[in-house]
Amino acid sequence: MRDSENLTLLGNKATRYPDNYAPEVLETFENKHPENDYWVRFNCPEFTSLCPITGQPDFAEIRIMYIPGKRMVESKSLKLYLFSFRNHGDFHEDCINIIMKDLVALMQPKYIEVTGFFTPRGGISIYPYANYGMPGTKYEKMAEERLCHYQG
Repeated sequence: MRDSENLTLLGNKATRYPDNYAPEVLETFENKHPENDYWVRFNCPEFTSLCPITGQPDFAEIRIMYIPGKRMVESKSLKLYLFSFRNHGDFHEDCINIIMKDLVALMQPKYIEVTGFFTPRGGISIYPYANYGMPGTKYEKMAEERLCHYQG
């Protein structure tokens, strides 16, 4: 069976948009070049979530960059997953860490970083950043160094 046959969201089917946080929509496919180190970057300029206290919407651009291992995230499933935060109430920092942890659990990348560029609320912008490097590898050290030198 081809790897693409396991992808259920692609094609001309009607798309069902989740109405709350839905990590189960994420799908992966085989990385055909696991021996290579290379970057994959996603930008989601229309991310929305809800403030857990006021229920007001928060808007952000989410940037995800990763060096894949054996599996890669399918982009339509990622779009639907990020869309599922629209009615989800969490602080900015929580959203970024949840996204990163879900993607680590899903595809076990060599390295990943997730940044949120949230629009100002009360005159203050918040840009949370989280990263992960596979333990016991050079990517663990890379994550430590990139975190220490992160300047948003």
